[in-house]
Amino acid sequence: MPHSTTGLRLDCRYGATRSNLVRYVKKKLLFLVHRLPYPPNKGDKIASFNLLRFLAQRYQVYLGTFIDDPADRQYRGELAGYCSDLCAVEINPGLARIASLRGLFSGEALSLPYLRSRTLHDWTGRVLAEQRPERIVVFSGPMAQYVSGRVPPGVRTLFDMVDVDSEKWRSYGQQKRWPMSCLYRREADRLLDFERRMAREFDSTVFVSREEAELFRSLAPESAAKTTYRIQGVDSDFFDPAADYPCPYPGRTPVLVFTGAMDYWPNVDAVTWFADHAFPRIRDAVADVLFCIVGMRPAPEVQKLAERPGILVTGSVPDVRPYLAHARAAVLPLRIARGIQNKALEAMAMQLPVIATPGAMTGIQPFPGFEPTISDDPNALADAAIARLLGPREQDRAARECVLERYNWDANLQRVGRLLESGRIEADI
Repeated sequence: MPHSTTGLRLDCRYGATRSNLVRYVKKKLLFLVHRLPYPPNKGDKIASFNLLRFLAQRYQVYLGTFIDDPADRQYRGELAGYCSDLCAVEINPGLARIASLRGLFSGEALSLPYLRSRTLHDWTGRVLAEQRPERIVVFSGPMAQYVSGRVPPGVRTLFDMVDVDSEKWRSYGQQKRWPMSCLYRREADRLLDFERRMAREFDSTVFVSREEAELFRSLAPESAAKTTYRIQGVDSDFFDPAADYPCPYPGRTPVLVFTGAMDYWPNVDAVTWFADHAFPRIRDAVADVLFCIVGMRPAPEVQKLAERPGILVTGSVPDVRPYLAHARAAVLPLRIARGIQNKALEAMAMQLPVIATPGAMTGIQPFPGFEPTISDDPNALADAAIARLLGPREQDRAARECVLERYNWDANLQRVGRLLESGRIEADI
């Protein structure tokens, strides 16, 4: 396959470092992830780190990944303890976006050359040839290009697509104006072609929720029989509402909170839509309300929201829990959403009432007593927020009970473990 090294720099200093976790002979597993799975401070990294931790308990893991944030360089040593070998290639997102335009000439999805590295390709080849892993797990669609057509006979493969990424691009195409709408629709079509081809090559394809799996089955009926799902989790010991958290808000201000990476366009769209269409109504009813947007790297559109009365944009914070613990409700007004939202599970674990659009709650199973406000009508969301702000602060204990019973990482990833060993797709639960 063609390769681009534009904007890429290698760090394989931890290659061939034997993990302290490997004290007896385990099967070898190649694990390819699109972004360094540490620290677990955003949606995909939370999932990939917990999957790595789970796999490292059972296999000798050979991890190939990218570093797309210089701040993450310091964490390579943290991951070495989970791996027998770690290859981390640094990528400059700006230069990689330029390199991705090669897809316009090759006819492929732009996501593929964006995450293309000769170094990682060669490292993967060496692991396959020299270590002969018995299992291969790929996390995120474009990373499948590194093993496509290269899997030795008898190796069991699992393609964790997380969600149907091509549909995210299709949603972008519906939201954006021309010419970007045209480019996004092209990406959706090309990426779906790639996803379907990879699903045919892999033994099983896994999604983050039943809904995502059902969607892909409808889009790729030829692979429906080997398509399944795992369920997202949350660290409920870490997100403990009983702990004592200092209040980060001024005085007794009633607060609505949104958490997430604020350079991610669905999050940017969510808070700007809520600020434009719901928050004015809320502020008319509750003059001292504060809408707090918590998350790293706020985009210019988000930073501009801080100029409006009653809106606070924090940027990166060392700990999101105090912001959840002292809010009246979590607002999750996502209009573009794929899979299960970590921000929803974290708010639920903290017993925080949830006010959300339907997409934000996709994959959250009904649970007795848990009754979040769910609507795509900004007036309905505003009315629910006003009721929470004017009444006494309440905790949603059923939300945490739901998390404890149904969204435990170790319990839910057992489904992946059984699939890797048996190769059999379990019946939907």
